[in-house]
Amino acid sequence: MPSFLKKEWKNDRVRAYFEIVLGCLIGGAAYPLFLVPNNIAPGGLTGIATIFNYLWGWPVGVTSMLLNLPLFLIGYKAMGRVFVFRSFVATMLFSAFIDLLQLPPLTDDVLLGSVYGALVLGVGLGLIMRGGATTGGSDMVARMVHQKFPVVTVGAFLFLVDCAVILCAAFTMSARAALYALICIFVNAKAVDLVLAGFGSAKACFMITNQAESISRRILKELDRGATVLTATGAYSGEGRTVLISVVSSREVIPLKKIVRQEDEKAFMFITDTHETLGEGFSALNGES
Repeated sequence: MPSFLKKEWKNDRVRAYFEIVLGCLIGGAAYPLFLVPNNIAPGGLTGIATIFNYLWGWPVGVTSMLLNLPLFLIGYKAMGRVFVFRSFVATMLFSAFIDLLQLPPLTDDVLLGSVYGALVLGVGLGLIMRGGATTGGSDMVARMVHQKFPVVTVGAFLFLVDCAVILCAAFTMSARAALYALICIFVNAKAVDLVLAGFGSAKACFMITNQAESISRRILKELDRGATVLTATGAYSGEGRTVLISVVSSREVIPLKKIVRQEDEKAFMFITDTHETLGEGFSALNGES
């Protein structure tokens, strides 16, 4: 392997494990700060461990670790060696942080605990996933079940696990606790998606115009942004049209609309959010592991 590739590979690996450790620390903190004090079972095996903590006082981290170990043994063949090793490290660290972080609860309001606990947990889990790992053997078993029975998707299997945990919470704790757990699972999923997709607020601007050359020239000169020209065909008229695409920051949208309006009042323009923008002028493209 060339030296520059070896160095890049090592940097990616260091970055991945940094994200995993940081994610375990943040996600683990959600339990003593919000979830355990308010008896919120956020799905998965840690949710089951939270129920056991409510019933018998068992430590959530150790219980979660013990529940995950046999699932790792069952499901490790379904995944790659690197993913399994990283997930094993993440599971052990995540479980340890849950019990070792002796943090005082920030609220005794169950609704606040479920929402903010889910947000903190989701950020932690998202970072762990960005590092190429998960915190549960249930993910591996889900993938193995999907391989054996393709009709059962990974997401569906994990959703069934979460539903089972919520039902257990309803019977062992209360229906109220189960409803708060539903809120927690929903917010957690959204937080994970946000971390994985990115926090960027750039705008992708699409312009259908007959003045693509003059507009793109002004974008390059006045906004110092790039532009891409595509050729399209109108579905109704069958005529050829030019589509101009440019990704700009939020504060550059107004100047861009002004440029388009001045150059072509009949232009058609639509703007969408981009969750993550990588490349020149934005975040580095090599920032992922």
